[in-house]
Amino acid sequence: MKLNELRDNDGAARKQKRVARGPGSGKGKTAGRGIKGQKSRSGVALGGYEGGQMPLYRRLPKRGFNKPNKLHYSVVNLGLIEKFIAAGKLDAKTEITEDALVSAGLTSNKRDGIRVLAKGEIKTAITLKVTGASAAAIEAVKAAGGSLTVAAAASAE
Repeated sequence: MKLNELRDNDGAARKQKRVARGPGSGKGKTAGRGIKGQKSRSGVALGGYEGGQMPLYRRLPKRGFNKPNKLHYSVVNLGLIEKFIAAGKLDAKTEITEDALVSAGLTSNKRDGIRVLAKGEIKTAITLKVTGASAAAIEAVKAAGGSLTVAAAASAE
């Protein structure tokens, strides 16, 4: 194979439609913009402009508040932890920490901490140490014969 023999697969690259190149092209004369009017001319900025009237996005009141120091947790479900233990990616005999959950691939990163939720069921007795957990998750782990310790989260302030 030579460089001059390289080409795309059929249908991989569509030919660009060339506008304003004569009547035979099918997009000649007005180039598909219609006749007259603001949209037919170059330099059009219609996004939100209402002809001098106060735009809708400025007439409506601002609502809500976004807390600048809000904590974002990575969520892990008990069913998924059980699945990873069964697959041998997590060791149930040792204490399972947040770093162990990340290195096993349960979550891509721990952000401000990992919060365990009770979705799915856990049958293995495990020792978990995480930043947060729902009350149902704590009960489910205790019912399976394990323990779930909730460590103090990183400060919100």
